Amino acid sequence: MTRFWFVRHGPTHAKAFAGWRDIPADLSDADAIARLNAHLPALAPVISSDLCRATATADTLCDARPRLPHDPGLREFNFGDWDGLPFDEVARRWPDLSRRYWEEPGHTAPPRGESWLAAAERVERALSRLPPVPDVIVVAHFGVILTQYQRAALLTPVQALAQDIANLSVTCLTFLPPGVLSINHCP
Repeated sequence: MTRFWFVRHGPTHAKAFAGWRDIPADLSDADAIARLNAHLPALAPVISSDLCRATATADTLCDARPRLPHDPGLREFNFGDWDGLPFDEVARRWPDLSRRYWEEPGHTAPPRGESWLAAAERVERALSRLPPVPDVIVVAHFGVILTQYQRAALLTPVQALAQDIANLSVTCLTFLPPGVLSINHCP
């Protein structure tokens, strides 16, 4: 059984959809990063999405931990035409679609983007490529963590989407057997 220690990247302060756009994380809170580092398993390998907000956060956790190559399969949802737009503009320009996207996650996707189910499958494939180890630290994104929380907690996408995932928080999950050891823990 592998314990997956999902860490949400540092804050970006973005006020718009931030999917595959490569925007940096604010990692200036040294105390929060030190607490996070102390909370995580000392020798677990670290992997991250290939987006700079995740890679930079992962790099702060690699003092004595082995670093695995970045994996684009761990990227945030692809928001397509919505990426970079403020949330209220998306709701104004695509009122029915944006409402369905949040209220009925599953097959609904933004124009030229991906659905919840497509993102969840992509992330699951990326995780399945990891070596079998007792613990692995996965530095990723809000949507990535929620899709895997849904999987481990045996929830619907709507139920999972109700959960908050704070920046620099830890969500520890298992998949064989499915289980939630912690969610949105801020050390």
